[in-house]
Amino acid sequence: SPLIIVLDNIRSLNNIGSVFRTSDAFLVQKIYLCGITATPPHKDIHKTALGATETMAWEYAKDTLEIVEKLNAEGVKVISIEQAENAVMLDQFTPEKDTVYALVFGNEVKGVQQAVVSASDLVVEIPQYGTKHSLNISVSCGVVVWDVFSKLKVLKS
Repeated sequence: SPLIIVLDNIRSLNNIGSVFRTSDAFLVQKIYLCGITATPPHKDIHKTALGATETMAWEYAKDTLEIVEKLNAEGVKVISIEQAENAVMLDQFTPEKDTVYALVFGNEVKGVQQAVVSASDLVVEIPQYGTKHSLNISVSCGVVVWDVFSKLKVLKS
């Protein structure tokens, strides 16, 4: 699928493993593990990835912003998944046919770095209706990747 995932300073090894598994399920092209985000092989990543670290293409990068700028230069549309003032709600987001998207997911506490948000083509927010307005990053990844994947599948048919 025309999807790439960028993990911006993710702390939890279990979350990283879950993102690998979700990425495998929905045919994500590649995962960029940036900043403090740990890389395979690691037993805690492996525990939740269930082998997806062997099937998924991934690359480590020290600087998330550099990866975002590189992807932009390659014609990839970069979308930060974040709660922000001018964010497009996920249910209102319509992907374009024949476009590759990089979805950036941020740190569990701080979110996506502001410089990365600013360099993104778009900010998308998951609409939430409860009192917490907070989802675990692995859950956010599952929700967004499935939504965009299913919308792209409809465009294809």
